[in-house]
Amino acid sequence: MTSASINLETLTIASIRKGLADGSFTAEALTLASLEQVDRLNGTYNAIIIANPEALETARQVDKRRAAGESLGPLAGVPVVVKDPMDMKGVPTTAGWHLLYSKTGGIDLIPETDSPVVARMRAADAVILGKTNVPVLSHTGSHASDSWAGPTINVVIEDRMPGGSSAGTASAVACTMCVVGLAEETGGSIQNPASAHGLVGIKPTIGLVPNAGVVPLSSNRDVVGPIARTVEDAAFCLDVLAGWSAEDPKTLASVGKIPEGGFGSKISKDALKGKRLGLFGPGWRPEPLSDETVSLYERAKAELADAGAILVDDPFAGTGFSDLREPTPPTPHFDGRGLESIAWDVDCYLKRLGPSAAIKSWAEFVDAVKSEDPFAPGGVLSFMPSLGDFRTAMENPTAPPELPEFMALKAAYLRLLGEVFETQSLDGLVYPQMFEELPGLHAGKPILETTVGELNIAGIPGVTVPAGYYRSGAPFELIFLGLQWSEAELIAMAYAYEQSTLHRKPAV
Repeated sequence: MTSASINLETLTIASIRKGLADGSFTAEALTLASLEQVDRLNGTYNAIIIANPEALETARQVDKRRAAGESLGPLAGVPVVVKDPMDMKGVPTTAGWHLLYSKTGGIDLIPETDSPVVARMRAADAVILGKTNVPVLSHTGSHASDSWAGPTINVVIEDRMPGGSSAGTASAVACTMCVVGLAEETGGSIQNPASAHGLVGIKPTIGLVPNAGVVPLSSNRDVVGPIARTVEDAAFCLDVLAGWSAEDPKTLASVGKIPEGGFGSKISKDALKGKRLGLFGPGWRPEPLSDETVSLYERAKAELADAGAILVDDPFAGTGFSDLREPTPPTPHFDGRGLESIAWDVDCYLKRLGPSAAIKSWAEFVDAVKSEDPFAPGGVLSFMPSLGDFRTAMENPTAPPELPEFMALKAAYLRLLGEVFETQSLDGLVYPQMFEELPGLHAGKPILETTVGELNIAGIPGVTVPAGYYRSGAPFELIFLGLQWSEAELIAMAYAYEQSTLHRKPAV
C-alpha cells in the first residue's frame, strides 16, 4: 500500500498494529502519508510549529527492525505529536513565546535530554512528527492566538476558539496529521482543546505521569495526558506515559495504581450498566448552563440511561462544595490557586536543560524576559500576584514554597469528593464539559468549562468524549470525572458511551 492509499481518518493504534503486522503498509508509508497531510493542512490550521527532521528515519528503522524479527514497542510506527513545552533533545522548547525562540529575536532553550514523556514515546517506537503550538507560557485554556507562530485554528469550526493551551495537539489529531498527541493540563489545557475539536482527552490523576522536562506553570497541578480520536487510542497512549520516574518524585504515588493489563483493560460496551453517575448541578457550581447545552445534556442523559447508567441529580447539593471555588482576580472564571510555586518550578526546569543552556536559573529567566514581565498588569500571568501564597513564595523564589492555603484547599476538595462518592455510592460524575458553546476565535471571551479548578486543584482524573454538536456545528462533549486513580473505570465508561452513540464526525 502506498502513502496515498492510506485512510488517515480511520487509522487507530490497533489498525496500525494489524496493518504493519500483515504487511498492508509500512511505517515509512504511513509516516509519508502523515507528512503529506501536514504539508496539505498545516498552513491552514497551524498545528505543528517545529517539525521533527528524524521522523521518516524513525519509521524506516521500525520497518528494518520488524523485518529483522526484533521486538517493537506498543506504539511502533504510530504517528504522534508532542506539545511544544515538552523537551525533545536538541529541539528548541519555546513555550509559545517569541522571547524564547531565536528565530523571533529571543533566546533558544535547547534541552540536552528528552523529557520523560518524550523518552517514553520514543521507547514505545512512536514516530514523532513534531512539536505543536501553544499560547505564551500556556497561560490560557482557550486559544493559542498570542504564540510567536500565530494562532492555531479549530479544525471542526474554523471561526471558533480551538481550546488551549494544547491547541496545536488537538488540531493535529483532529485533521488526522497524527493518531494521538501529547497534551498537558494545569487549568483546562487537555479537556478544553479536546472538547473544542470533538476529541477524546484524558486528564490523569496528578502524579500518574511525570512532568519533569516540561515548561511548568505549577508542579502542583500540571499533568501530561493524551488527546486522540477514540477512547481506546487515548488509553493505549496513557499506558506508555504513566508510571514512576525518578525525575519526578510525585510519581511515586502511582506505584500500585496502574491497572494490570493497562488502562483499557476494563473497556466494554456494557461498562455503563449499573454505574451510578452524579449529574451537574448547583452543588458543584451555581452558574446555569445555556439553553442549548441543557438540551444537549438532556439527550446525553437519556443515552447514558439507555446504556444502563443510574443517574444521580446534583449529588453535591448542600455539601458546601461550590463555596470552595474562588476565581482569582482579575480573572472572573479561573481559580489559579496552586500556581504560586512557578518561580521554584521554572528554576528546577531550567536547571534540567543542561550545562550548555542559554539560561539556567529563575534569575536569568527574569532577566531574559524583563521586556515583557508576565506578572505585570496586562501580562499573561497578571493574575498570579493576587494568589494568597504568591508573595511569600516569591520572597525566596529558588526555595520550594510551602503553599499552606493551596494544601488546605486541596484537602478540603478531596475530603468532600470522598464523602459524596461514599454517601451517594457513586462510580463517577458525568457533566457537560462546557457551560455553553465555543466563543468566536477573536471574540475576546474565554471558554467556560464546568470542571476547571475543582478538577485541577483536587488532582482527580477526567475523560472527555464526543456527545454531539450544537446547531452551529461546534462540538458538544461530556466529561467523566472520578476519584484519584480511577482512570481505568472512567475510560471504560467513556468507551461504552462512545460506542453506543458514535457521535463524532470526521473533521476534514
